[in-house]
Amino acid sequence: MALTGRSALLAALGSIPVGVFAPGWTGMLAVNAPLALAILCDYACAAPVRKLQFTRTGDTSVRLGDKAEVSLTVTNPSPRRLRAQLRDAWPPSSWPAGAEEAVSRHQLTIPAGERNRLTTVLRPTRRGDRHADRVTVRSYGPLGLAARQGGHEVPWSVRALPPFTSRKHLPSRLARLRELDGRTSVLTRGEGTEFDSLRAYVPGDDTRSIDWRATARQGNVAVRTWRPERDRHVLIVLDTGRTSAGRVGDVPRLDAAMDAGLLLAALASRAGDRVDLLAYDRRVRAQVQGRSAGELLPALVNTMAPLEPSLVETDARGLTTAALTHAPRRSLIVLLTGLDTAATEEGLLPVLPQLTQRHTVLVASVADPHIQQMAAGRGDVDAVYESAAAGQTQQQRRRTAEKLMRHGVTVVDAIPEELAPALADAYLELKAAGRL
Repeated sequence: MALTGRSALLAALGSIPVGVFAPGWTGMLAVNAPLALAILCDYACAAPVRKLQFTRTGDTSVRLGDKAEVSLTVTNPSPRRLRAQLRDAWPPSSWPAGAEEAVSRHQLTIPAGERNRLTTVLRPTRRGDRHADRVTVRSYGPLGLAARQGGHEVPWSVRALPPFTSRKHLPSRLARLRELDGRTSVLTRGEGTEFDSLRAYVPGDDTRSIDWRATARQGNVAVRTWRPERDRHVLIVLDTGRTSAGRVGDVPRLDAAMDAGLLLAALASRAGDRVDLLAYDRRVRAQVQGRSAGELLPALVNTMAPLEPSLVETDARGLTTAALTHAPRRSLIVLLTGLDTAATEEGLLPVLPQLTQRHTVLVASVADPHIQQMAAGRGDVDAVYESAAAGQTQQQRRRTAEKLMRHGVTVVDAIPEELAPALADAYLELKAAGRL
């Protein structure tokens, strides 16, 4: 590696004992002096680092798993050609493990008074904001014997957004929504649905839907069709407390809950409902309110991106108060939280009547697929004990879910890959039943 400044000179003259004039010293100096002179000249001819100018352009956000490109323009205002190695430093979570050296280091040559553009490709492995660190430049002389080195702060940030992997389920749920809405099939009647239109009676129709006045006017039997009510309010509540930090596979429960919330929000907004978001543990961590259908998803993913679980027990009473404040009128409150027996029975159940007496409540929780695998194990003694423990855990979750359902709460408990579509299906069932 090339040496810099005084270190280069000392290295070149390092064989001379300091303060000792031993025999042969003159010969040693004669040998090292040309090398020292060459190093000093090479150092003097290296382009200065401090005068370099930097600007950034590129992506400011990217979905988790996709790539973002950030360009760094380097301008060399000095009268010397720049021959340098540049390191554009970013946090380790900006790319997969082991890829940092390959993408953050660049070799460049810039003639005097010109500029060059370098591109760093980032592939964030975690949600949140990634801020650029220092840009370090090592400028070499023409001979490559010495170099100048310095660092510059060139601010830039890239936000890694939730990946929204469940969007693949949206087309099928929209098709079911169109069926409920009467666009592709006969509309159904349910409590709280809105009158849509009249059509001719066909065998199999509910006789309670016959409109006798219209039948008398037309001379043919006419039935009313109904569609689910629109412009309902849906409040998605993310529990960001301790239980959301638990990892299922390699992903925190909070991330799976976010993905389910995004699919529900996309579906509900297409159904004509108003969707808001509230993230809470012991205080409000984030909120999205009053966004139009076109603005909703971008606002949600940007708000969710920097959220991280808090290692504190969620204040259920405070969460209930915040939810009631954000939903003063009758709404569907979707609470994405855990089904841990102790946390639910001691925290949520005592305050649940405050929500259910005014609102329709749906609780969705992330189940651990590893528990299901353990419950099915029978290979040896250890597997049998693990199966018994897993079965006990599953039974406790079922009992907790039953207690919630006795309060009129709809409960969805599914593994991460199935939670989002299961939550969307529960929403559609509530729509079909006229409970929204």
